[in-house]
Amino acid sequence: MDKDSAWYAVFVKTGEENRVKERLDYRFGGNPAVMIPKKIIKERKDGKWYKRVRNLFPGYIFIHGVLDEHNYKELLHVPGLYKLLCTDREPVQIPKREIEVFSHLFDNEDTIRESDIYMEGDKITIISGPLTSLQGRILKVNRRKGRARVLLDFLGEERIIDLGVNIIEPAK
Repeated sequence: MDKDSAWYAVFVKTGEENRVKERLDYRFGGNPAVMIPKKIIKERKDGKWYKRVRNLFPGYIFIHGVLDEHNYKELLHVPGLYKLLCTDREPVQIPKREIEVFSHLFDNEDTIRESDIYMEGDKITIISGPLTSLQGRILKVNRRKGRARVLLDFLGEERIIDLGVNIIEPAK
């Protein structure tokens, strides 16, 4: 896959990301490539801790490759896919500076792992996974679950993402 190809964000039904990815892979044969960034989180159930894999951006799938008129029309007919991020009916390419955050995904590391505990209001840098080097601010810490709710600037707007606290460190 050409690293200079464009990236696009696709809105899908939340919870259907994996099914839509399978449909897209089947329909396009892997070109353009479809990616769903994931995170590993700790969950407590019946007094026991479990590690679960969850989608990093629920309701979103990322497409990497050439999106010509034929591919665009084919996308619109995939069940579970709502729409491509567009302006005036033109697909919006995700800026390269924002995609640099996903650089680790090219090395097949598409899952973020958990981290240590920090305080609310701390400025942090993500040190592992597809969001490596992105900086943000902790809004809330859930010590029991080992997660932090972090405010990040991503895709041109502020987004709140829950992260395991072992993949963050204090910003320098």
